[in-house]
Amino acid sequence: MSGRLLKRRAKRSGSKDYDHILEVKDVHLAFKGVKAIDGVSFHVDDGELFAIIGPNGAGKTSLFNSINQVYKPQDGDILWKGESLSGLRPNKTAELGIARTFQNIALYPHMTVIENILAGRHVRMEAGWLAGSVWWGKAKTEEIENRGIVEDIIDFLEIEQWRKYPVGLLPYGIQKRVELGRALAMDPAVAGMNLEETEDMARFILDVQDELGIAIILVEHDMGLVMDIADRILVVDFGRPIALGSPTEVQGNPNVIKAYLGEELETAP
Repeated sequence: MSGRLLKRRAKRSGSKDYDHILEVKDVHLAFKGVKAIDGVSFHVDDGELFAIIGPNGAGKTSLFNSINQVYKPQDGDILWKGESLSGLRPNKTAELGIARTFQNIALYPHMTVIENILAGRHVRMEAGWLAGSVWWGKAKTEEIENRGIVEDIIDFLEIEQWRKYPVGLLPYGIQKRVELGRALAMDPAVAGMNLEETEDMARFILDVQDELGIAIILVEHDMGLVMDIADRILVVDFGRPIALGSPTEVQGNPNVIKAYLGEELETAP
């Protein structure tokens, strides 16, 4: 990837005065008495590839939405670089450097690949609407720089041939790359992603982690896929944490085996 994005990433990193970039502390979330998250705690470190896995309906997406502050947990706290995210709006968490992709693709289907990825840059634009309307001064400089970064991302994700196509006309796998590109355009420090079943996306995610040092949170139900790429794994079932550790530790955990075989859990660790 071009140095433009790498330089912006280094510029925004600053000095480190926190233990973990993200901490989830005993979070509880319920909807009309139904528990979606039941006492989940974990942390994510800089540059770590952390996976959250579990059967369908286990609460994985609810955790994502709580980190982004789309959902507001009733109990517990979520810390970003040591500071609570409680009370922030989702757009503010994005500005802090928390990006995500979606389980169901959430692109603008009638806009081109370039335009969709450029939309991710809006949280990094500082020129006011007046300067932008006449495309002059700081607004013009930002526009040129942002378009350069978008082109770097397009090149990195190997989607050059589709750059001017409306994304609604593209195959599903290419749309997933565009969505990843939009998340990268936000200059995130942590990116939450739905990996799904495609090993093609896994390759790009590993490249992103290696080149940019971005911490990645993967949400997935396929244990086999994340075992090969994750540094640590949290397994949830019915909103409860049932295992946390390295892939080797998690794979042999009896509660994890029971959850994936559909058997009732005896105890939670």
